[in-house]
Amino acid sequence: MQVQDKFVQKIPQTVWVLGFVSLLADISSEMINSVLPLFLVSVLGANILTVGIIEGIAEATASILKVFSGVLSDYLGHRKGLAVFGYGLSTFVKPLFAIATSPTGVLIA
Repeated sequence: MQVQDKFVQKIPQTVWVLGFVSLLADISSEMINSVLPLFLVSVLGANILTVGIIEGIAEATASILKVFSGVLSDYLGHRKGLAVFGYGLSTFVKPLFAIATSPTGVLIA
């Protein structure tokens, strides 16, 4: 038990906070991602092909941004600011899905 307590005490507070923020961001993203296709089809009237295209563009954009944000992080050396910006942007964009009136609005969000 003492070894585990020493290990927990050595983890910086920033790591704990970032881990908790990451957990909450992942939970909220998964909640939205699980019902988004249903919302697109049943509420906005999108067909399955449109849902697939939107999902594909979203995944491609996320992957490309990960590459460039990693390069930018290495170049600037300010990783905390980029992490705060990324999690903040993700948080502020989520309500846009609820007010989207078309599949294009969901794609933009």
